Formats: sequence, C-alpha cells, structure tokens
Amino acid sequence: MIQKIVSDVAKALEDIRDGSTILVSGFGGAGLPTYLLDALLDQGAKDLTIVSNNAGNAGLGIAKLVGGGRVKKMICSFPRQPESGAFDDLYRQGKIELELVPQGTLAERIRAGGAGIGGFYTRTGFGTRLADGKEQKVIDGEDYLFEKAIKGDVALIKADIADRWGNLLYRRTGRNFGPVMATAAKTTIAQVNQIVELGEIDPEAVVTPGVYVQRIVKVIA
Repeated sequence: MIQKIVSDVAKALEDIRDGSTILVSGFGGAGLPTYLLDALLDQGAKDLTIVSNNAGNAGLGIAKLVGGGRVKKMICSFPRQPESGAFDDLYRQGKIELELVPQGTLAERIRAGGAGIGGFYTRTGFGTRLADGKEQKVIDGEDYLFEKAIKGDVALIKADIADRWGNLLYRRTGRNFGPVMATAAKTTIAQVNQIVELGEIDPEAVVTPGVYVQRIVKVIA
C-alpha cells in the first residue's frame, strides 16, 4: 500500500544531510513551508544551498536558517527586502554566497531541472553583470545567455490538500513555485493543511501528481 504520510515534521526531515541543495517554495509568506523550515533549523543540517524566491524576512522561515549560520549559499531573486534579517550583514562579511537570478529565469531553471533539460538560452540578463562567466550565443540575430537547469536534493513545499499517495492541491497564490520544485528534487516533502481519502481529489484538479512527492506531513496552520 502506498502511504506517504509522515507522523511529524522532525521525522520527515531527519535524513537531510549537510551540504544539501534545498528548494523552498513560497513568494513572501504565500506558500512558504514555515513548519518544515523551523524543523530543518532544529534538525541541524548545515552548509546548505537554498533555492527560493527570496532570502527570508521578519526573522521567519529561511531568515531563521540564514541567521542560524546554516546556509552556505542563496540562489534567489530577491535577497533584500524589508526586515530581510541577517542576510545583508552576512553577505557583506563574506559569510554567505549569493547567486542572483531573475524570477522568470529562476522558475524556468527549476522547471528545466524537473524536465530533464540541461539548460536553455534566454535574453534576460544579457549585457548585465548577471551575464558574467556564462555562455553567450547569437540566435536569429539576437543575443542570448545560457542558463543551467537547477535540481535539488530536497524540495520543501507547502500545499493545501493531499491524499496518502501524495497528490496535491494548493491554495490560490500559495501555488507559486511548489509545482515546479516538486519535479526537480530527489525528495519532495510537502507540508499540508488537510489530508483526504483517496478519490476525494478530482484527478482532473490535481496540480502536483503524487509521483513527484515522497513525504507528506499535516500541520495545524
């Protein structure tokens, strides 16, 4: 019997190793798996590379991991925002690395990783510092950069509803990066608000099929 439900967040994260690349869903607070991130801080893994929309804010979620010295590198679109926490100081001190990626490019790099595509050419960023060190090519008279796909060891995502097979539904804008991240990681762990019986989710409405999800943990939001 396929059973992907895990009893608690600590158990869901217990095998995450030092040096892992972690994909984290969310846009601001929408879709951010706060319970999983707090449990990851308690779990103790360090030297992490975090791939997310931002570097956290208001001392929550990713910001806690950064402030706790657990993050070696951020790959994100918005590293600085109001109350971004410890990231600014650590970056100025050279204690954390940053790979700045335009948001559309970030989403497409993750999607490419999940689709088994090595990378793609885009015009975004050409002629800027973001092009430094990247392959460049002229296609039909236009200048392009080559962007490599992003894959993760683990994806931590937040969904609204799941069944025990791991089929997921999201709530409104909480959908954001979750679906593409689930496809691009070796292990996807979903924090959900509700678990329903098999058959209660209309197959035509499933956003993330269970084949991409390895663990589900229900939280009280």
